[in-house]
Amino acid sequence: MKTRKGFAKRIRVTKTGKLMRASAWKSHLLEHKSKKRKRNYAKKQSIAQADRKEVRRALGI
Repeated sequence: MKTRKGFAKRIRVTKTGKLMRASAWKSHLLEHKSKKRKRNYAKKQSIAQADRKEVRRALGI
């Protein structure tokens, strides 16, 4: 099965097998957002439980 390259570029798999993604809402319109909020957007987030099976299949895992 081929890997979906769009997914592969956006999602990282940790050593324990967790799927991590970047946060949304951090690319523009940042003037009115607080420093704390912008800092938290920089952190990686795990993929939602409901989406994990589909993402794993797309990545060929």
